[in-house]
Amino acid sequence: MVRLLEKKKAKTSVLTIFAFTTFGLHLLALSMLVLQGLNIRSLSLQKPPNFVQMIDGKTVDINSQEIKSNLEPEPETIRQFVNKTMSLMFTWSGKLPPQSIEEATQPKPDAGISVPTGKGNQKISTTSWVAGFALSEDFRKGFLEKIAEMTPPEVFLNNKSQAIVSRLAVKRIYPPKKIAPGKWQVGMVADLIQKKQSDNRSVIIPFNKDLLVRSVDAFGYPQSMKTDLQKAIYSVRADKLEIYEIRNLCLVDEYTGLSQDKSCGNLKNDQTFIK
Repeated sequence: MVRLLEKKKAKTSVLTIFAFTTFGLHLLALSMLVLQGLNIRSLSLQKPPNFVQMIDGKTVDINSQEIKSNLEPEPETIRQFVNKTMSLMFTWSGKLPPQSIEEATQPKPDAGISVPTGKGNQKISTTSWVAGFALSEDFRKGFLEKIAEMTPPEVFLNNKSQAIVSRLAVKRIYPPKKIAPGKWQVGMVADLIQKKQSDNRSVIIPFNKDLLVRSVDAFGYPQSMKTDLQKAIYSVRADKLEIYEIRNLCLVDEYTGLSQDKSCGNLKNDQTFIK
């Protein structure tokens, strides 16, 4: 009788160990499946590697830090990007850019593009709207609102006695100053010139700004791109650069190396676009 009880106890103990072991293995398998699922998700969110072959035959991922450092734009490229973008932003001629020889002699009138502002909907020129795509997405909306508030309604009048045209006269663009990997600070000294066509009288507004520029991924050029407006937008993004902030430019503090001028010392921290 005693032997039967001992065998029964031993049998119960083995079954218990087996059950716990099986349960533990199930938990381990479940944990491995969860980890594997998380790894697959993280891989799906990553950009696919894009390999290029170097001259020496070595294959390198184009997204690697080594390649990125070598593919940084030249300072002159950044300066040209700033010059082109800001000149396009403040070209208000009341005419659309010509797309053919006929339009060069007889340009089409620019009806403008409506932009919502705090004072209701106001118009900006089509060139300003296109240039806005050279700005970062979070900065573009507020900046275009300011441009709309600055743009005189007379820009879109066909009446020559009342029409106003505007252009940006760039005097100097300073060499880009690298502030972080893929980010630069560029100072620009310019005048915004508005001219009334009836008497050629001009109003000159100083436009001295600090522009923060960063490199971005370029977008592929779709084969279905047909309209001139779509082509213009993609040409703006083709530089792989964007402006993500514009501040007032303090010439003394930032670019001359002279002692600090108290009259513009606070402009460094001004992160809003001021006309």
